[in-house]
Amino acid sequence: MSFYENTLITKQDLPKSELSKIKEKYNNLINDNSGKVIKIEEWGLMSLARRIKKYNKGFYIHYKFEGNKSTLEEINKKIKIDASVIRHLIVKYKNLDTENEYFKKTVK
Repeated sequence: MSFYENTLITKQDLPKSELSKIKEKYNNLINDNSGKVIKIEEWGLMSLARRIKKYNKGFYIHYKFEGNKSTLEEINKKIKIDASVIRHLIVKYKNLDTENEYFKKTVK
């Protein structure tokens, strides 16, 4: 099995309950398709560099997981039909960095 990171950008106008459903949906999807979620990070609502499907902002959810080809195929299939997700990116890694969280909100 290989290590992957999957970043989802969802619509900015979704309620919190819908965001938690999306987060849980893809967590279960990875775990049910011979994968293992190592870490989930919620980066929050951030501005997009360019407009995507008439949205200037998006809510970012970042998964770090272990999986195989069938896991990736299932994720891509579900994301294509999910109207709440406006963009996604899956990147393969040799080793995952689970220590650092780059978009963590700092308390001042």
